[in-house]
Amino acid sequence: MNLTAFPLFSMAAGQATTQISPWIWVSFAAFIALLLLVDLKLVMRNPHKINTREAAWYSAGWISLGLAFTGVVAWWQGTDAAGEYITGYLIEKSLSMDNVFLWAVIFTYFKVPQKYQHEVLFWGIFGALVLRVIFIIGGIALIENVDWIVYIFGAFLLFTAYKIFKSDMADTNPEENRIFRWAKKVIPQTDHYKEDKFFVKENGKRLATPLFVVLIIVELTDVIFALDSIPAILAVTTDKFIVISSNAFAILGLRALCFLLADMKDRFIYLNEGLGIILAFVGIKFLLSEHFEIPIWISLVFISLVLTGAILLSLKHGEASPLTNTE
Repeated sequence: MNLTAFPLFSMAAGQATTQISPWIWVSFAAFIALLLLVDLKLVMRNPHKINTREAAWYSAGWISLGLAFTGVVAWWQGTDAAGEYITGYLIEKSLSMDNVFLWAVIFTYFKVPQKYQHEVLFWGIFGALVLRVIFIIGGIALIENVDWIVYIFGAFLLFTAYKIFKSDMADTNPEENRIFRWAKKVIPQTDHYKEDKFFVKENGKRLATPLFVVLIIVELTDVIFALDSIPAILAVTTDKFIVISSNAFAILGLRALCFLLADMKDRFIYLNEGLGIILAFVGIKFLLSEHFEIPIWISLVFISLVLTGAILLSLKHGEASPLTNTE
């Protein structure tokens, strides 16, 4: 059997990344930068409290853009590549839900005014894009040069799946986080916010505001989440462009999604279980990749059904639960 004939799980056969012209990379990077600039300077140019309707429209726009890019990949590289892209996009988008809920917890704990949260999220997402590109290139290099690394990635994803399946985001306490304690000790800071500024001068000293500390924590927590999500998408493809583009479009919409879901985290009670099942699935696929190949359409259908099922079950549970806080 010719393993390279299969677009999914051909790491063992040394799947080569599609050769992309440097001009295409530059154009894609410029396009992503333009989207970030539009988001910062046009869509949310004035600091203000984002209402649910506004956040829903922004989220729908970003998700539509990410899904529409599937057509670009299909036209350019074919249906197999498009299947890899949309599967990777769904994996990254679903796993990013945990990011969003954790960010909401962090903002609540630090009492960050909502009209200033978008500044933190913008730079947090910009940093996440840069860091994930580095992780992706490193991960692909490992897979292409160290055969047994697929077993390490697979085992790590299974372990992470178990931890996510058993975790409860509602119990998250930022003050117990090592990152929080480190930031509080190392970074000289003020005790108050200064609008949306990250640094201010007080008594001749340049100090960070709590907003900068929140930004650092958001960035570092995304690094931790990337350790889960990057191996997960590398189980689908090692094509650098597909992995990077699916990550980029999944991350771009997180700012609007954060405002949309900030007050809904308690409603998605089965989301962690769904994400755990998805990670376990891709972890098993990693472990089997040397011996057995799973067609891309099975991965896409499985991930879509699990994610949809987790959301619908959560909403159904919310409707069936007794009404609270109505006395």
